[in-house]
Amino acid sequence: MKLYASRALRVGILLTSVFTTSAVFAHAHLKNQTPAADAQVTAVPQALTLNFSEGVEVKFSGVTVTGPQQTQIPVGAVKLNEKDNTQLIAPLEQPLKSGDYTVDWHVVSVDGHKTKGQYHFSVK
Repeated sequence: MKLYASRALRVGILLTSVFTTSAVFAHAHLKNQTPAADAQVTAVPQALTLNFSEGVEVKFSGVTVTGPQQTQIPVGAVKLNEKDNTQLIAPLEQPLKSGDYTVDWHVVSVDGHKTKGQYHFSVK
């Protein structure tokens, strides 16, 4: 009888660790963005849209854009899509000129994990 209880306890501990480990490693990963990474766009975007794998806290999130000759592009206050807390919107305060752009982003997910990343696109 003790053998079965010991085995059941071990199985219970194993299952608990598997489910809690996946929660510990949960982060808001960038799933897709507009303009898309490595895209060449002809229509100048008025905003950047970043979609994450889980909800983000807008107060602790941000986007910076660097353009040709390492020029900092003014970005307005980031906001969440009113109906989707996984979608971050960063309005651009001036039209983008032809050239290559780098987007650096950082977010804090609703569970408190920080992530950051970078992608590139170009305007023709």
